[in-house]
Amino acid sequence: MVLTARLCAASVLALAGSYVHAQEAGSSEETVQAEQPSPQPESKLNDLSLDELIPPDAVNNAEGWAGQENAAAAVEAGVEDVSDAAEEQLSSPTDPAVSAALDGFEIPEPARLEPDPEVTAIAEIDAPDLVELPELVEFDVSNELILAFPNDNDRFPEQTEFIDRFKALSTIETLESGEDTVPQLAARARADEALLIEMLRTYGYYDGEVVRQLSGGRRGGDDDSEAVDTDPQVRFDVLPGERYAFGEIDLGALDTAPDYDLLRESFAIQSGDPLQSDRIIAEETDLRLTLGESGYPFAAIEAPSLLIDHARNEGDLSLPVQPGGKYVFGGIASDDARFLSGKHLSRIARFENGDTYQASLQADLRRAILATGLVSSVTVQPREIAPPQDGEPGQVTLDVDFERAPLRTISGAIGYGTEDGVKLEASWEHRNLFPPEGSLKVRGIVGTREQLASVTFKKNNFRDRDQVLTVDAYASDIETEAVDARTVALRGSFERISNLLFQKPLSWQVGAEVLYTDERNRVIGGIERPRQEYTIFGLFGSATLDSSDDLLDPTKGYRVTGFLAPEVSRSLGAETFYLRAQGDASVYQSVGSTVLAGRVRGATIQGADAGLIAPSRRLYAGGGGSVRGYGFQGIGPRNDLGEPTGGGSLVELSLEARIQTGFLDGAVEVVPFIDAGSVSLGSTPDFRFIQYGAGVGVRYKTSFGPIRVDVGTPLNPTEFDAPVVVYVSLGQAF
Repeated sequence: MVLTARLCAASVLALAGSYVHAQEAGSSEETVQAEQPSPQPESKLNDLSLDELIPPDAVNNAEGWAGQENAAAAVEAGVEDVSDAAEEQLSSPTDPAVSAALDGFEIPEPARLEPDPEVTAIAEIDAPDLVELPELVEFDVSNELILAFPNDNDRFPEQTEFIDRFKALSTIETLESGEDTVPQLAARARADEALLIEMLRTYGYYDGEVVRQLSGGRRGGDDDSEAVDTDPQVRFDVLPGERYAFGEIDLGALDTAPDYDLLRESFAIQSGDPLQSDRIIAEETDLRLTLGESGYPFAAIEAPSLLIDHARNEGDLSLPVQPGGKYVFGGIASDDARFLSGKHLSRIARFENGDTYQASLQADLRRAILATGLVSSVTVQPREIAPPQDGEPGQVTLDVDFERAPLRTISGAIGYGTEDGVKLEASWEHRNLFPPEGSLKVRGIVGTREQLASVTFKKNNFRDRDQVLTVDAYASDIETEAVDARTVALRGSFERISNLLFQKPLSWQVGAEVLYTDERNRVIGGIERPRQEYTIFGLFGSATLDSSDDLLDPTKGYRVTGFLAPEVSRSLGAETFYLRAQGDASVYQSVGSTVLAGRVRGATIQGADAGLIAPSRRLYAGGGGSVRGYGFQGIGPRNDLGEPTGGGSLVELSLEARIQTGFLDGAVEVVPFIDAGSVSLGSTPDFRFIQYGAGVGVRYKTSFGPIRVDVGTPLNPTEFDAPVVVYVSLGQAF
C-alpha cells in the first residue's frame, strides 16, 4: 500500500520555517501580497524546486500567503472572517502550482519492526513493591558495634535473647583496639553480617534482611603525618520481616509405639507454631528422653531436616523415629561374677525385674558401680532376651562389662600442727578382700599427742544400696586440750549414708560399742592425779534430714541431725547409767553471689552428774568444727588450777558469709565468721561462761569440694588460749 499525501501550502511553509530564521513579527498582509510570485505556467512548475516555489518572505506569514488567492473571493462571497477563508483554502488548496508540485508525491509505508526479546523481557518485569521501612531503635553492643531493630517489639519479640546471643558469638566483640583494627573491623563486620542472617533464620525469619554500615576509622598516611582515627563503628539494621511457621510434621514410625500419645506430647511442636531451629533440638532431646524413660531402649532417631517453602512462609519438619519396641528389665549379667556378681549388682540397682526400662536407671547403675572404687571403667548395655508380642512388652537384660581397678592401697602422711604437734600416719587397705565389696584396712598413727593402731572391716552396699556395715577395733593413747586417755575399743555400726554421688534427704546410723579406757582430765597445774579406769558399753543412733543442694558446699536449704547414745559405765565398782543427746541444725541462703550460713548445736548428758562420767564422754567446745579461735576441746569448765573438767551441757552458735570473688575464675571465696560457745557443768545450760571467736577464711573450690583455710582469734580469751588458730580441712565448716 502506498500512502499519497497532499500537503497544503501552510504545512509546506511550516516545514520550511524550521530552517529559516523567523523575521520580526508584524509583517503586513499587503507586503506579503506584493512579494507573492506571479503565476507560472503549469508545464514549468514541475521543474521548479521547493525554494523556488515558496518565496523567502512567505515564511514570515505562511497563513496569509496561503490565503491571498482566496481573500478576494471570500469578500465577494460575504465571508467576513478571513481566517475562515484561509482555513477553507488550507483544507482544499486550489493553487495550481502547489497542486502540481504535490501531485504524485508518495510516502511509502514503513516496514514493521521485528520485536526485540530483551525489550519485551524488560517490559514484562513487574514494578517493585515499595515497602515503607519501620522506625528503628538502636542498641549499643559496644563502642564499635550498634544493632538497630524495629521499634515495634511485636515484630521481633525475641530481640533481647537475640542480642545476648549475638554478643556471645560476634567476631567484632573479640576485636582488640589499636591502629590496625580498621581493616579487621571491616572484615569481621562481613562475618557478623552473615552471622546475623543465620541467626534470623534460626529464629524463623527467612526473609529477614541485615543492612551493614561502617563509619569512622580513618588511617594515617605512609609518613604518619596524618592523624589516625582508631574509633571505627559498625551498625547493623536488622529487619526480621515475617516469621515463618512450622508446616507439616513427620515423625516417622513414632505412631507405631504403644505410648504414642505420651511420646507425641513430649515432642511439643505442632503445625502452625512459630518456627525456631533451637526448639527442634530441644524437643528432639525431650523425645529421646521420654523414649528412654518409657521403655524403649532400642529407639533410634535420625537427624532432623527442615524444608522451607517461601511461597507458604512455612517449614516442613521431618524427624525419622523408629521406636524399636517397648521393654521391661529382665536381670543383670556381670562379665566377672566372682568379683562383682550379677546378684550383688542387682542389690545396687534401683529397679526390680519387671519394671519398665528406664535409661536413667541404667545410667544410675553404671555410676553406682564406679562409686564402689573397685573398677576403673564400666559399660552397661541392654540386650533383648524376649521380644514384645501380643501387646506385651519384651524383656532386656543389662550386660555389665568392667575393668578391675587396683585393689590395694598403701598411704602415708607426715604433718605438724600447733594442737597435735608432730604426727606420722600410715595405712594399708584391700578394698575387696572379702567379695563383694568387703574391705580390710590397717592404720597406725605415731605422734606427739596421739598414738593409734586400728583394724577396720567394712562391707559397702551391704544387703542394699548405700548401706554400710563397719566393725572397728582399735587401741589409742590420745592427749587433747582436755583429756588424756588410753583406750581399747570395739565398735560396730550399720548405716545408710550420703555420699558425693548420691546425697540423700534422709541418712541414719545405728550401732554399739564397748570400750575399756584409762583416763583423766589433762593436768595443767602440775599436781598429778591418778588415772581412773572405766568400762563402758553403749548403743547409739543418729538421723539426718538434708535438704541442702550440695554435701560439701551447700548454697541453700537446711540440715537437721539428732543423736542419742544411752550408755552404762562401770568404774571403781559402781555403775552409772546416762543418756548423751545432741542436736545440730544449719541453714543456708544465697543472697546474690554470697551465701549466708548459720548453725546451732545443743547437747546434754542426762541421768548422771558430769563428775561420774569418764572425761572423754563429757562435753567440750572449741576447734574448727565448733568455736573457731580456740583449740580442740579448749572451751569448758575448769577447776581452780585452770584444768579442764568438761561439762554436762553445751550450746554453740556460728554465722558466716561465703562471699564469691572473681579470683581464679570465681574459684576463691572469702568467708568472714563469728562463733560462740558455752559449756556448763549441769545438764541444763546456764550460760555463765560464753567464749566468742571471730576471723576470716578462704575457700578454694575444686571438683571434689572446697578446700578450707580459716584463721580465727578468740574475742574474750583466757590465759590458756592462743592468740591465733589456723584450721585446714576439706569442705565447709558446717
